[in-house]
Amino acid sequence: MSYGPPLNSGISSDTWDTMSDADRARIDQTMREHAQIRAHATARYYEEMDRSGAGCPPWQNAPPHVRDYYLKDALYELKPRYVAMPDVERERPRIVEATLEGHSRRYARVVQRIRTATKYVLYFAFAGLTVLLLWLAVTAPLSQSLQPIAAPSRVVLAADGQPIARRGAVRAEPVDVLELPPHVSQAFVAIEDRRFYRHPGIDLYGVSRAMFRNWSAGGLREGGSTISQQLAKTSFTGGDRTITRKAQEALITLWLEAWLSKEEILSRYLSNVYFGNNVYGLRAAARFYFSIEPEELTLSQAALLAGLVNAPNRLAPNRNLDGARGRAALVLQTMDESGFITAEERDEIRPARLRLASRSTVPTGTYFADWVLAGAQERDQDDYGEQQIKSTLEPDLQRAAIAAFRDARLAGHQAALVAMRPDGRVVAMLGGRDYARSPFNRATQARRQPGSTFKLFVYLAALRAGMTPDTLIDDSPITTGAYRPRNSDGVYRGEIPLHDAFAYSSNVAAVRLAERVGLANVIRAARDLGVTARIPSDDPSIALGTVDVSLTEMTAAYAAIASGRYPVVAHGDTGGDEGRGIVGRIVGSMTGEGNGRSDPAFDAMREMLAYAATKGTGRAAALPVVTYGKTGTTQDYRDALFIGFAGDLVVGVWVGNDDNTPMPRVAGGGLPARLWRSFMIRALELQER
Repeated sequence: MSYGPPLNSGISSDTWDTMSDADRARIDQTMREHAQIRAHATARYYEEMDRSGAGCPPWQNAPPHVRDYYLKDALYELKPRYVAMPDVERERPRIVEATLEGHSRRYARVVQRIRTATKYVLYFAFAGLTVLLLWLAVTAPLSQSLQPIAAPSRVVLAADGQPIARRGAVRAEPVDVLELPPHVSQAFVAIEDRRFYRHPGIDLYGVSRAMFRNWSAGGLREGGSTISQQLAKTSFTGGDRTITRKAQEALITLWLEAWLSKEEILSRYLSNVYFGNNVYGLRAAARFYFSIEPEELTLSQAALLAGLVNAPNRLAPNRNLDGARGRAALVLQTMDESGFITAEERDEIRPARLRLASRSTVPTGTYFADWVLAGAQERDQDDYGEQQIKSTLEPDLQRAAIAAFRDARLAGHQAALVAMRPDGRVVAMLGGRDYARSPFNRATQARRQPGSTFKLFVYLAALRAGMTPDTLIDDSPITTGAYRPRNSDGVYRGEIPLHDAFAYSSNVAAVRLAERVGLANVIRAARDLGVTARIPSDDPSIALGTVDVSLTEMTAAYAAIASGRYPVVAHGDTGGDEGRGIVGRIVGSMTGEGNGRSDPAFDAMREMLAYAATKGTGRAAALPVVTYGKTGTTQDYRDALFIGFAGDLVVGVWVGNDDNTPMPRVAGGGLPARLWRSFMIRALELQER
């Protein structure tokens, strides 16, 4: 069948495109037959006239009865399907005319139905939109358009529902942009909403641009909210990302634009926006970060504060000054591009220096609460009003940890403990001996060398390579380039099985084993079990734990061995799963998301951990029940660790000094192992009650 209407059919291309395949096929075949019959008749006519020798007129001038004779002969010989004798003299056969007439009638009926349906759809859409706007007008808090909702606060609840910590917002008096230096408002407009003074509250161009860039990036990379929309969200609708909230937000945005000037909208926005560290509003932020009033902000200071709005907790300059300054540089660049400053002015600006305001009291909470709240704030940038965070902390186990610390003879050293279930739920945590004196969390924030506890990954890589706990390894001195490791006890045992080398924590055996299986496989084992620290791929000393890693991360790696699946992510609140909603949890359960992966080498690894905790360097930690664990001691006794598990608890203990000075003869099999056992004995007693 041809792609366009047949020649001499008189059918336009538009009509041809709207016809059905059956109609097009019928017409195409009919016109082919019509052309073939006429061509055959004409050819026979000229052939016989030439044979008779008589002169003959052209076909079109031949008598009708002569043409009929040859046409009938062609019909008889070709036997067409659609063409009859009355059709051959016509330019367009009757069946083509009939098909076109039928198509026209059907097409007219379809067009009429579409017009009728479109009319009703428009009627219903208009009615629905009217009802929706009325409903939004009733439910949206337009009557509160000049009163912000409650200041944000967070309450951390223990696993039994009892509150254990509370954080409130830091606020100050509102600001008036007309009283601020021009560069302050310009910095926020440049980075947050360049078209602020030109759009009616909702920037369709900005939304389209953000959608295109997100589509190009394959994910959410940029938002299209204007300053007016952000004010509507922060002050009136809250941070919910439901369709209803978004619709209410749009309505309130238009309401604000109708009743307030651009300067008033910007003033209210700057007076409510979040700047990290639980600080809300420009005045409170200027006082907290620079100890000045917002009317005194320099250009570099204004740029730094404007840059925080995008990710206030991640970029908070008291914790991430480099990140905050990098974002401030981007603000200055956008100010240059927007015409607020010149390139020369931008190049002359020096990075802002912090001058943090002193706080009168230590924030309410503990090491665990600080850790949970930091994670919740990082995840939920847009929460407003009071938010309750249900945590995984078990108060009885937390008290057991405090009692174990109290009874331990730390001799002025610092210590940290983290206890979790095999699935990563942290049930107890101490980041130091005294939170009031030092809220720095040594369990989560400190990154120290893990010593021989890192050998877990070396031996796991060996088991994955097909070795067994009985495979022999040479425990004799070794030199690798300029590196010459030594056993801490000075004893070398020659050929010994892997389980003995692991239990006695042989350094030379670990280095030799890492070389045999390859450092890349050791690193892969560490990565599989959740270690995110930078690990050099060409340093044999990593087998002895010379990388810097947090105690919590190392304990989570041991939790993977205990649970039989990896990786395990330490977490202290249930918001990560509950925040997904019921649909997300159902999909996750159907796809197996969050269940991790199994490893057949884990059984042998547990066997070696049990041997190390009962026959090796971890004997001081042995419990009345089956005990698994590994000691770790770094060079010059700067860090001492014991990480292990029993029952359904995985616990890591670290002892050291904040200034990284040595601890005379404090090894992982001594004080940390005893502290670990002291806590676990109490935990087992609680379990038996």
